[in-house]
Amino acid sequence: MQTRRHFLTSALAAPLLARPALAQDAPLKVRELYERRGNDLSELAVAREGERITVEGFMAPPLKAESKFFVLTKMPMAVCPFCETEAEWPNDILAVYTKRIVNVIPFNKKITVSGVLELGGYRDPETGFLSMVRLSDANYG
Repeated sequence: MQTRRHFLTSALAAPLLARPALAQDAPLKVRELYERRGNDLSELAVAREGERITVEGFMAPPLKAESKFFVLTKMPMAVCPFCETEAEWPNDILAVYTKRIVNVIPFNKKITVSGVLELGGYRDPETGFLSMVRLSDANYG
């Protein structure tokens, strides 16, 4: 009896004990990668550089057809927020690079993206798009 009671107690408590781990794995929001004011990167972004992370947001319309790249935004946008210089990089977008050609998702449908977090200036040789924060080797859905 003691063993069965211990097993049942453990089995029922296990999901409750796992909750903190689930909260840690919850998708990040784009805004969590930046400081609240300005375009500085958050401590979280700097600490997670080079790691695979998951971020939720909205797919902005692609810059060109049959691209392996898109921009993830914190709010739905009907046009792509193309940026010219590092100084103008807004703190509410994230460049996303995939291995396959992007299947466009309606701009107002929230998606989750997983990829390796890269920081620092990078200009895409194909599109000329400058990113300061991006996910590489990404997948989405």
